[in-house]
Parts: sequence; structure tokens; C-alpha cells
Amino acid sequence: MSGSRPAFETAVNEDQPYVRPPPIPAPRPESRLAALVEAIEQLAPLHTVEDVAAVVRSAARRMTGADGVCFVVRQLDRCHYLDEDAIGPLWKGRTFPLTSCISGWAMLNRQTAVIPDVFLDPRIPHDVYRPTFVKSMVMAPVGGDEPLAAIGAYWADVRDPTREEIEALQMMARATATALSNAALYASLNASLARSAFLNRELDHRVKNTLSAVQSIANLTLRTSETPADFVPAFTGRLQSLSKAYEMLTRESWGGLPLRQVVAQALEPYCDIDGEVIRVEGPDLHLASETALSFLSTLHELATNAARYGSLSVDQGRLDVAWSVATDGEKPTMELVWQESGGPPVAPPARRGFGVQIIEHSLSHRVGGEAALSFPESGVVFRLTAPLSDRIALA
Repeated sequence: MSGSRPAFETAVNEDQPYVRPPPIPAPRPESRLAALVEAIEQLAPLHTVEDVAAVVRSAARRMTGADGVCFVVRQLDRCHYLDEDAIGPLWKGRTFPLTSCISGWAMLNRQTAVIPDVFLDPRIPHDVYRPTFVKSMVMAPVGGDEPLAAIGAYWADVRDPTREEIEALQMMARATATALSNAALYASLNASLARSAFLNRELDHRVKNTLSAVQSIANLTLRTSETPADFVPAFTGRLQSLSKAYEMLTRESWGGLPLRQVVAQALEPYCDIDGEVIRVEGPDLHLASETALSFLSTLHELATNAARYGSLSVDQGRLDVAWSVATDGEKPTMELVWQESGGPPVAPPARRGFGVQIIEHSLSHRVGGEAALSFPESGVVFRLTAPLSDRIALA
């Protein structure tokens, strides 16, 4: 509309005409140098990008005498206008595609863009600039081979930015690149120290847990073994199962394991799964690390008993391990069923040894569920139900 004010010149009160802020005087060379030195001193101790941006926006404006300055950071394929210091609002907090933004052009091409008239330059998204005061600008990339930021200086008049203004912005960009590198190094060192402390605590926790588990296995196996000859294979087998579990979890950086992988590991010594003897099926479920240990211990006991007395002790025996997830209740639950068939006739054990205690109580306690072990003549059945949680989750 003819005669309309730019957006930044809207009067607070129509009876009081808008008074444009006085322009920042063009700095003298010695003033530019002093501003640069001051900025470098302020940037040196900073540890975050946000703190760096707060210093740069003001220092760059003083060094160039611009009407506004923006600090832009690259976020994958977009430009994020992180901070600004200007006579009117620009784009603080907004993001634009890297390929349709002049700051993105400067970063992608590793070149300073000098634009005397923003509305005559095809690289400029004109509609984005029309609501602002900007008529001319300089955009300098921050960094060498792979710029991850840019600094833009803007003027409210169509003009040719001077060589001194361009060099001032480029000097500020070089100082900023060093500050950002220092901030990244500081963040990396902090992360490394934090991870080191975490790993030390985790190692201490794992060692104590392992020693405690070995001690419990030894004590309970000893109490439930009738002779020393019975103790050795039972104790050795349980230690090997524990070792396999730790080996698998270590390979996954203790991030847990898929239930299918745990079942396969427990049954691997006896037969190939999903063959004629053993059938395994169920949806993809992920077990937390401690839960995976409990599952493997329980399945090891079941598999050992099946190989010694049950369906895996004879050629015609069969084993089905299946699990499912029900979502029709208040909370999704999983159910796992271990069912043997085709083996020797089964009878309940005369006494419930350590292995039965593991099967009936250890896993159900770990997952907050219920477990039942039964001994029909046709074959052992183990059934576990448990709610889905951070211990057992859909993958």
C-alpha cells in the first residue's frame, strides 16, 4: 500500500509519530580492533553456543556499524536463527531450509555473501525479507571447510557494504569459529568425563553383582546337591550360562537383548531352533539387561532339565517355546509358555531344588509377573505372565 510504514516503524501511539532510532556511527578502525579484542576476551571462557551467540551479535554490530546482526547455526539441512541484535525484529527462533536461505548459501559455498539490494538478488527469499527493515546485507560463514554457523549484518538502506565492514564481519566470524571449537571441545571433554565416571560406577556395580550371583549359585547349588559329583556339573553349567549372558550383553553395550536371541542362546547347546525338535515363535520383544540375565538363567535351567530328564533327552521329544502380547486389558501383558512333549513320562520332583527355585521365583520377581511350573505326564510346562514395561517392551 502506498505510504504505508514498514512493519518495524509502526507507531506505539498514532498520535505520536514513529521516531527511527539513530544509526550506529561508522566505527573507526581502532574502534573495530578494540571491539574485536574485547569480543575475543569475552568469548574465551564461554562453553555454550548460546553464550557465544550473545557476545557475537553485539560485538559484530559494533564492529560493522550495521542496523542489525543475526547469529545463525546449521541444524542438519536447516538454518536456525539463534540470536539477533537489531533495530527491528528479524527471525530469532525461526528455522529455514538450508538451500533457500542466504545463510545456508554462505555455509554451503564457504563464501561471504555481499548483497547491496536484497530485492535484486535471486538468492534471497524476498517474501521473508519484506516484513523486515533489511535492504542490504553481508553474510559471513563461520568455520573453514565445514561451516556450522554464519553471521549476518543488515542495513536499513540500499547500499554497497564497504570493504572495512565486510572485513570486520569476517574477522568476527574467524574469532567465532575458534570460540565454537572451544565450546565443542569443552562439551566433549565434559561428556567424556561424565561417561568415564558412569562407566566406573557401572563396572563396580557389575563386578559386585557378578560376585554376588556366583556366590549365590555356589551356595544354593551346594545345598541342593546330594554329592560333590552332582555339584560340579550343575555349578559349571550355571556359571557358563551366566558367562554367556554377560558376553552377549557386553557386545550390546549392556543395552538389553531381544527375547528371541536369549531363547536361542539358552537352547543352542541342544538343537537348532525352529527345526523339527524345537519350535520358537513370538513377536519382537526387547529385554532390559538385568531382565535378560534372569530370562537366560531360567531358560538355562529349563533346558538343562529337559536335556537330562525331559523331551530333549529322547529323539522323539519336542519342545515349543512361544510368547504373545495381549493389549485388551488395562495394561499390555506378555505371556510365555514353555511346553515339552514326546519325552519320558513326567512326575513332579520329590524335592524342589535350586533349579526349580530359579524357574518359579527368580524371573517372575524380576519382571513383576507370575510364573507357574507344572508337571503333567505329557511333559513339563512353564508359564510366565508379566506386564510390558521398561523391563520387557515391544521392539
